[in-house]
Amino acid sequence: MGEVRVAAIASLTPLEELHHVPFLVDTRGQHAMCARWAEDQGYVVTRQLLFYGLRPDHSALWVDVEEGLVDLFVAANERVLDRAFSSAPAFSAECERRGVRLETVGLDEPSYDAAMKADVHRRLSMPTAGYDGC
Repeated sequence: MGEVRVAAIASLTPLEELHHVPFLVDTRGQHAMCARWAEDQGYVVTRQLLFYGLRPDHSALWVDVEEGLVDLFVAANERVLDRAFSSAPAFSAECERRGVRLETVGLDEPSYDAAMKADVHRRLSMPTAGYDGC
């Protein structure tokens, strides 16, 4: 069996919600959590996806699966899935119908202090200025 290819799902949550749900706004943190999980499993992340309220049957979501480029989807947790899709249960059902695994990392979300929130805010509010978050 070859390498398991993973599509990491992050939720695109408006920057205005940073103080209420910082992890859902921090797409980089969500993708990093998924990447660590995949590495721990011996899998490789081949796609980083970013959605907000996407229909589970949207054709763009399934192109990589149909082309054999993605074997499973992973999200940091259920809250991410709830934001990423118009219906997380319908997405789960569609994965099952298509024979594609869906996993959640299941780790606790990190606690964000003021400095961490400021870093996320700076990174997301200045992308056109060339700031890369480093």
